Amino acid sequence: QVQLVESGGGLVQPDGSLRLSCAASGFTFSDYGMSWYRQAPGKERVSVAFISRTGISTNYADSVKGRFTISRDNAENMVYLQMNSLKPEDTAVYYCKAAQVVGTNRSEYWGQGTQVTVSS
Repeated sequence: QVQLVESGGGLVQPDGSLRLSCAASGFTFSDYGMSWYRQAPGKERVSVAFISRTGISTNYADSVKGRFTISRDNAENMVYLQMNSLKPEDTAVYYCKAAQVVGTNRSEYWGQGTQVTVSS
């Protein structure tokens, strides 16, 4: 079955760093664009970063540009989010998403999320 399993979250001080990982299985990973989303308490889930199937193209939310880096390893079916210079407002549950659009058919899978808390 399809699984996306995030890991690497935790408690970190402001200006610290964390690296999130997402392990994918049960589908052809290299056929899917991958994204990281986050959801803070009482707020909507929002996109943080996206990486194309080959890894050539990436884009980021304005709030994390220059601080976060998304990457993927298609040989290992992994996607990563390196988060530097963390701020308290980065506190949220972070989710990994896989998405593919073929014609009019869209496939989308989500992980269960990992908590990131930025606090002194």
